[in-house]
Amino acid sequence: MLKTKPLQNMKPNIDIKDSYLKEVASILNTLLADEYLLYTKTRNAHWNIEGPHFIELHKFFESQYEEIDEIIDEVAERVRTLGHYSLGRLSDFLEVTHLSENTLKFSDSRHIIQNLLADHESIIGSIRKEIEAIEDKYKDAGTADFVTGILKQHEKMAWMLRAHVL
Repeated sequence: MLKTKPLQNMKPNIDIKDSYLKEVASILNTLLADEYLLYTKTRNAHWNIEGPHFIELHKFFESQYEEIDEIIDEVAERVRTLGHYSLGRLSDFLEVTHLSENTLKFSDSRHIIQNLLADHESIIGSIRKEIEAIEDKYKDAGTADFVTGILKQHEKMAWMLRAHVL
């Protein structure tokens, strides 16, 4: 599990054990890494997509990476709210992400969409596995609610991607 450092003189007093806050911050930093990798892959698809549906997909990928960008900021700020530092180096993201970098065939929009869809579904699965621990084991209902909202956003983005490959 990723090691997180508590902020100096910024320890929150929110009725959650320090050790629990550390564990939740670690879960969130892994989510942050997943989000950042997905953002990068979606932005890459936006820049490099080719084919007969270029304009439509170019705009579609832009809307998706903009939404992921907002999630990234919110996750990083939630880690800080819990009294820990957010990851910010690419090497750290690559060390803890559940996702993988892979080569996208930019002339094959179906391949790109399926790849991005798989990443959204991976994030959905990861969040779903962590929600119970965040709420029950670590006693952090606020973060459980927060990541549930992110789960819903990814479910909708995944639906939009699936609609493009039918």
